[in-house]
Amino acid sequence: MLLTRHPAPALDLPLVGGGRFTLGAEAPAAFTILVFYRGKHCPICKGYLASVQAALDEAEAMGCRIVVASMDTAERAEASVAEWEIGRLSVGYGMDEATARAWGLYLSSARPGTQEPAVFSEPGLAVIDPAGTVYFAQMQSAPFTRPPIADLLKGLRFVLANDYPARGDLTQAA
Repeated sequence: MLLTRHPAPALDLPLVGGGRFTLGAEAPAAFTILVFYRGKHCPICKGYLASVQAALDEAEAMGCRIVVASMDTAERAEASVAEWEIGRLSVGYGMDEATARAWGLYLSSARPGTQEPAVFSEPGLAVIDPAGTVYFAQMQSAPFTRPPIADLLKGLRFVLANDYPARGDLTQAA
């Protein structure tokens, strides 16, 4: 479980098209928004990532950096970018199980007869502040009911305008 106001786990992934994303190596003015998606096999991910790409300019104008990531291979991630037409997004791939677990992502196994990878993560969303601490986190055990990116950005505008603190401060690790 990710705890707000605590350091975010490490995240260092190659990006489709070249380069790497290393959490902490960049310093957005406001937040880093991490969108964890299931992978190329997921039609719900396709629609959700299209909405994330549509909100990219607004997020960047607010000082937020959005990165999407999965456990997909380079080939699957590249195919998703091309087929889903999400080439403006920073798409990280090759996340391993240990990293997914560190982020509190639910892991699933392939259903027989599907194109699902043997192991993949379910969706998640994390907002990391410039100091590298978790501001917001939501991890899901199924692909349904993801938070609309427009609602997230509306909330983050409020946060930035009102110096609103991260909530969940009384939660402690067991």
